[in-house]
Amino acid sequence: MTQDSRQEQTPSARLAALGLELPPVAPPVAAYVPAVRLGDTVWTSGQLPFVDGRLPATGQVGDGLRSAVDAEAAYGYARTAGLNALAAVADQAGGLDQVVRVVKVVVFVASAPDFTGQPGVANGASELFGEVFGSHHARSAVGVSVLPLDSPVEVEVVAEVRSSPTVVPV
Repeated sequence: MTQDSRQEQTPSARLAALGLELPPVAPPVAAYVPAVRLGDTVWTSGQLPFVDGRLPATGQVGDGLRSAVDAEAAYGYARTAGLNALAAVADQAGGLDQVVRVVKVVVFVASAPDFTGQPGVANGASELFGEVFGSHHARSAVGVSVLPLDSPVEVEVVAEVRSSPTVVPV
């Protein structure tokens, strides 16, 4: 695929070319909503790597024998959490093709005390967004001791979306 043909494709076409589809928006596990839209911007709540309503793994990420999740698996979970974040953004935007770009990503990694590979784990989400939108974003990768439901990763996204058409009453 040439660079020009990649630029002509829609985000939904690029997602399909990856063999992926947006999952249903994960229901909140506490008192919040999955995403909020204000004008041309959507902010997601932290998205966990739910697959069919379940976490595929739990525990801290690290490379040692006491770590429950290795960095390579956590990369995949960050990618899944990123996909879930895209579903929440698309829900607010009126579809994935209404999303212009991902602007900012924050990836929290439940980390073993000696684990310093948070940026590599966060690449799971960042690379997905790059493949879907063909652009880069600002990002933070943060190590924490534990996340909700003992998830290994959590992803937050800020995205720019297309303006809703103004409806003029007749």
